[in-house]
Formats: sequence, structure tokens, C-alpha cells
Amino acid sequence: MARMLASVTDEHEAQLVVSLGADIVDAKDPGAGALGALPFARVEAIRAALPAHVPVSATVGDPSDDVEAIASAAIRMADTGIEIVKVGLSMRHAPEANLARLGTLDLGGAQLVGVLLADHGVDPALIAHAAAAGCVGLMLDTAAKGQGSLSDIVPAEQLAAFVAAVQAAGMFAGLAGSLRVNHVAPLIALGPDVLGFRGGLCRAGDRTGALDAEAIAAVRQAVSVCSAARDDACRVPMPDAMAPAQTEGLI
Repeated sequence: MARMLASVTDEHEAQLVVSLGADIVDAKDPGAGALGALPFARVEAIRAALPAHVPVSATVGDPSDDVEAIASAAIRMADTGIEIVKVGLSMRHAPEANLARLGTLDLGGAQLVGVLLADHGVDPALIAHAAAAGCVGLMLDTAAKGQGSLSDIVPAEQLAAFVAAVQAAGMFAGLAGSLRVNHVAPLIALGPDVLGFRGGLCRAGDRTGALDAEAIAAVRQAVSVCSAARDDACRVPMPDAMAPAQTEGLI
């Protein structure tokens, strides 16, 4: 069953998305970049406003060549009490060096998740680097939010290969990037563990605008229905005679 990650800007939005079924609450400032970071005090308020069983993640800002600044931000963000610290990774900003440094950090009870920006290019070798750094998950997102969704930028077969490779490395695989309710079914079919949303939960699709309860509920229902359908299909035994033809070349 895929989990729904909803990005929020404050504790009120956090309580709204949880009331409508979001599985993971993601603290983010959409006005400060693709992975804009909220003030630490705001993240603390979001964590405090939610039940303990609801995991909270938070980004530390857009990718940077300043390895030490990213490391310091990750440590400070972990101190807010959240469960997941998300760090942006870009082929333009020393991703191997950032992962190597992040792998040396003590984040206490928080876990590390890497976020690759697909429109900056993706080196499959980074999956192994992320696993070695102790990442529990790796997500594929987009940097240019006005240039289309992740599905517009990356072909389905490449997304499927990414998901399979990340899961094979022992991490959860997430997909995000200007996703809307119409993207849910084709992406769920690829088997990700997490789908992330912001703009698709807002009025008129404006990621910097207010959240819309109807949009949140629609995405929640789509994720649940499509995940259940995929899980049921995966449990249906396939006749041996059909297996090669059905599976050849999918990934």
C-alpha cells in the first residue's frame, strides 16, 4: 500500500491533511524553492500539533555545494523532534560529497531521506551512495515546478527502474513533483512506497496557495483505491504459460 505524503507550511495545514488521511506530513516552504525549508520553530510546532503516531518529515532547503551547511541544517532539523530529515540532492551540487558527509552525522531518533531532483539529471550510482549514507528512503522530485510534473519529465519505464533499484537497495522509494490526482493511478502501478503532493492539494493547483479540503480528499481516495487495486492484482497467481510474455521488458 503506497503512503500519501502531504507537504504543509504550518500546524493548521498539518492538522487538516491528517484529518483527511495523509500518512506522512512534510514540513516545507513552497515559496522558498523546490525544497524550501521552514524555520525550525515552525517545524517544532507542526510536530507538537500532531499525534505521535503520524510521522513528520522536513526539508533542509534546496541542494547546495556547501556540504557543512547542509550537515548543520540536517542536525538542527533533527533536533526539532521530527522522524524524517529530507535532504535535496542534485547532480549540480556535489551529491556524492553531501551524502558522504551526511553518513557521518548523528541525527538522534531522526532518519535520513534523500530527494533527487530529476530535471537536474540522475546518476543511478547515487542510489548506492544514499544507501551507504544510511538513508532509509530515496525520493525523486522536480526542481522546476512550473515545467510540468515528474511524469512529464521522466518516462514511466525510467520511473519504474528507479523504484525497483531503490527498493532493491533496501530503501523506500518515493515519487513527487507537481503531482495531481490524475497522476496517481499510473504512478501507483509502478510500485512506489510513497507519493508526495503539494500543488495537487491546493486551490487551483498553486503550491504556494491555501490547501483545499476537496483536493486533499480526492488524492487520498485515489491513492487508497489504486493501491488496493494494485495489491489485489499482485496477489492474483499468474499462469506459468503467461509469465514470460507478461513480464518481459517491463523494467
